Amino acid sequence: MLEVGTKAPDFTLPDKNSTPVSLSSFRGRKVVLYFYPKDNTPGCTRQACAFAQSHEAFARKNAVGIGISKDSAASHLKFAEKYALPFVLLSDPDHQVIEAYGAWQEKKLYGKVTMGVVRSTYLIDEQGAIEKVMPKVKPDTNAAELLAYLSENA
Repeated sequence: MLEVGTKAPDFTLPDKNSTPVSLSSFRGRKVVLYFYPKDNTPGCTRQACAFAQSHEAFARKNAVGIGISKDSAASHLKFAEKYALPFVLLSDPDHQVIEAYGAWQEKKLYGKVTMGVVRSTYLIDEQGAIEKVMPKVKPDTNAAELLAYLSENA
C-alpha cells in the first residue's frame, strides 16, 4: 500500500462508456479512490450502493468518488445502470493501476492462495497527495468512515 503524504500515481483508464479518465483531471478536489474485486458481487454491490447514497454528501465536501476494478467498461456500464451509481467506475483489466496502488495482493480462500484485488480505499487531497490510506476495508462501512473522516478534518 502507498503511504500518507506520497504523491498519488497518476493514471488514465476507461470509464463505463470507454471514455479515458485521468486522476489528474480531478486536481482541486479530493478524490475517494476505492478498489474493489468485482461488479455485481454481494460485498461490492453493498459498497457501491453505500458510496452512491453518500454521493451528495461527498460532493458537499468537494470530494469525488472513483471505483476501480478489473471488470470491463461494459460490465461497469451494466453495474452502474442496475444500481444507479452516480460516480465514476474505471476499468483496469491488466491491473496496472491496481498494482501501482498496492491493491493487488495474495488472497486465501478455503486454503487456496490466489492473487486478486483487496478491497482498499485512498483519500487523495486537492494537490494529488495521499491523505488517508484504508487497507482491507469493510464494504458496509467504508463510505461512512470516509465521510466521518472528512467531517472531522474539514
